[in-house]
Amino acid sequence: MKTNILINILLLVMLSLSGLNRLEAQQVDSNRKNNYVVLTQKLPQLEPIILTAETLKMEEGKNFGDFQIIICGKGVEDLTDPDKISGYVENANKTGVRIIACGFSLTKFKVDRTQIPKEITVVENGIHYNFQLQKKGYKSLSL
Repeated sequence: MKTNILINILLLVMLSLSGLNRLEAQQVDSNRKNNYVVLTQKLPQLEPIILTAETLKMEEGKNFGDFQIIICGKGVEDLTDPDKISGYVENANKTGVRIIACGFSLTKFKVDRTQIPKEITVVENGIHYNFQLQKKGYKSLSL
């Protein structure tokens, strides 16, 4: 009889501890920020990407973290045209989205880096930068 009571107590303690571990894991997950990076070659894709970031920010609330867009390839040529880029930069800033330009592409397409808006960050290799963010747990999409 004493053995049965001790076994039952032990089982209750073990079940309680396992429930605490699950609760702690859920709390850690709910405190974790969701970070995103999108790689694109076409400037017009910035509009739906920024809208997506805005929607995710509303859906996730405090769990929404960082959202970055990397522009690589021929699309970097349009970064120096204020008529083409200024609206996107303004909308990205309102939403908290960072726009990144691939330095490798800037060099390849002979884009004057001094003409790129100051709100756009230049990294030397956009693809490598994307992989670095993925290593940090960013969810990544390439368009």
